[in-house]
Amino acid sequence: MVQQLVNVDIGGQVAWVRLNHPPANLLTSAMLKELDRAFGALEGDTRVRVVVLTGTGTVFCAGADINELTTVNTALAGSEFAGRGQALLNRIERYDKPVIAAINGTCVGGGLELVLACHIRVAAAGAVLGLPEVKLGLIPGFGGTQRLPRIVGPSKAAELILTGATIAAQDAVALGLVNRVVLPAELLREAEALAGDIKARGRLAIQCALRAIRSGLDSPLAVGLAREAELFGELCESPDKKEGTRAFLEKREPKFEG
Repeated sequence: MVQQLVNVDIGGQVAWVRLNHPPANLLTSAMLKELDRAFGALEGDTRVRVVVLTGTGTVFCAGADINELTTVNTALAGSEFAGRGQALLNRIERYDKPVIAAINGTCVGGGLELVLACHIRVAAAGAVLGLPEVKLGLIPGFGGTQRLPRIVGPSKAAELILTGATIAAQDAVALGLVNRVVLPAELLREAEALAGDIKARGRLAIQCALRAIRSGLDSPLAVGLAREAELFGELCESPDKKEGTRAFLEKREPKFEG
């Protein structure tokens, strides 16, 4: 039986997506296809409110398979290779369900680009993160040159990309690259707790919040504000909004229908 490169488990409205190609969990072409299939299936799965992405073993993901990269030797092949990775990461970034990256260990190259596309990032103490592509005579090709500057600022992103240096998880927190760092044994519990906090909120409100955030990142401020107002208005007609405000006034926990 061929080993699955991506394992998916669903429970308690949370989908656990696990890269399963130890020791390095490389983003081979086969891995990218399985990830795309997994996220495609979960997108319309009404059992799932939140997705947690993590890795098997002590490495989250060490990036692309260098053996595969040695066969990519033309501009067209290189652009197509990058485009396939970007398409998957764009899908994750534009997901209407929150995606939490639980970074269980080394997270470099395409692995870091993968978590940059996630909405929230939690890392285990001891994990290292970086974009070392310049050491191979390349640049990040799965969105790293675009997402990293938006998260940590252009100057720090340039330093990390141009040197290919790695940083510790705790330093990544200081940069805003990672939301929080916990002990390795607590990583999945922390991700589950975050997912629980999100699940307790209205499904439509979470969906609209993600759409508003995306719109703001993709547009000038005025356009983002207009989209925010539009989504706010749509929610004002929803049963969840009526239930949420009523529950607040009645000093009880809301029971959202979604």
